[in-house]
Amino acid sequence: MPIYEYFPLTGECCDFCRTGFDQIQKIKDESLQHCPQCGAKIRRVVSAPSLPKPGPSLDPSNLERHGFTQYKKSAKGEYHKTAGAGPDVIKDK
Repeated sequence: MPIYEYFPLTGECCDFCRTGFDQIQKIKDESLQHCPQCGAKIRRVVSAPSLPKPGPSLDPSNLERHGFTQYKKSAKGEYHKTAGAGPDVIKDK
């Protein structure tokens, strides 16, 4: 379930909603219109989602640390090592 942020619309609010508060709700639930503590009018604010990284880093030092060898194509049929412990050059025959 998503976490929604709520902030007061007016200056008349309590300590609970003065700086905003979070509320876990289902997507299909109606947004809150009033603070659950003092009844002040509030609004829901869209906040940035927390997204995981797409995958492991392909940084050469990270690849080497995990035992992989990385190559970069430099000419037709020729690849030069950029990271890892494999051979320096791989060529097509």
